[in-house]
Amino acid sequence: MRGRDVALKYSVLLPFTTTRPEQLIPYASLVEWAPSSRLWTGQSICIEPHQSFAHLAGTGLRVPVGIGVTLMPLRHPFEAAVQAMSLARTTGQPVTVGYGPGAASFQAMLRGEPYASQLDAVRDYLTIVRALVRGQQSDHDGEYFSFHGRLDSGPGPRVEVGAGVLRPRMARLVGEVADAAITWLAPASYIHTTLRPALEEGARAAGQPAPRIVSMVPLALHKQGRVPAETALASNAAHLRLPHYVEMLARAGIKVRGERPLEDAEALVEGRAFLSGDIDELTSQLREYEVAGVDEVVLNLTGVHHKSGPQKAMAELRTILRAVGAIDQHS
Repeated sequence: MRGRDVALKYSVLLPFTTTRPEQLIPYASLVEWAPSSRLWTGQSICIEPHQSFAHLAGTGLRVPVGIGVTLMPLRHPFEAAVQAMSLARTTGQPVTVGYGPGAASFQAMLRGEPYASQLDAVRDYLTIVRALVRGQQSDHDGEYFSFHGRLDSGPGPRVEVGAGVLRPRMARLVGEVADAAITWLAPASYIHTTLRPALEEGARAAGQPAPRIVSMVPLALHKQGRVPAETALASNAAHLRLPHYVEMLARAGIKVRGERPLEDAEALVEGRAFLSGDIDELTSQLREYEVAGVDEVVLNLTGVHHKSGPQKAMAELRTILRAVGAIDQHS
């Protein structure tokens, strides 16, 4: 149970790639103690995330879940809508599914070539999925995805359609066509000055409320013998090699050069893209996301899991959730 009401919701990211579905059980049990929270995972090709969450529901653990993000080239938007709605009905809980185009190399691997326009592809995809999960008619003819029809499958828990957002042009688009904007590695200051205004601009243009902002926040408590940059690198080494992340971080004032990974990770810590400190410092830094207009922070302990093991990652996660008031002191 929650110790107190908080405006900013705190959720939990699975800090590993699932290889056995029962690995989700301790994290789902923790989320049960934090009623405002959601259990999140990213795309996996070891166990597909829709299926791993459906298995979890089959054990009797039915908690709100989120996927941030699943990759568009893997499925047509009609199939994406069917999968999302099936998951909501299987869990009996609201579901948030974020979609993203993936790296250009991934697009080329599945399609033969990258999307010539990432923005147009995302617009096509989200427009179709969002109409279908709302039970509306889709009459969309796009350059990359088209669909005419609807899903008449009756009422069910809400499916929230989101998208990964790193840069302002994508944020403006997501403001027009999505329910949630999902950030990764974005400092609170960058969300406040760059992403949120672009989301709101897109929403105004479409005449709809601005999407919720969900921020995946990598972090770790300061511990004796722990080097923050090493933990940050264990959490984000792959992202530091991807051009779209490098550009986003540069916009946020964080210089990542790709030549010395540990120095790049140190820049993440200094720029507050990776949070580190004692528990009071962490809770203070997390509150900056609320000030920035974030609605949900997803605590990402991947670096701790990789460096220190699952037990310490879980213990640290509980400590942080207690400190921010998401669960009570005895959970």
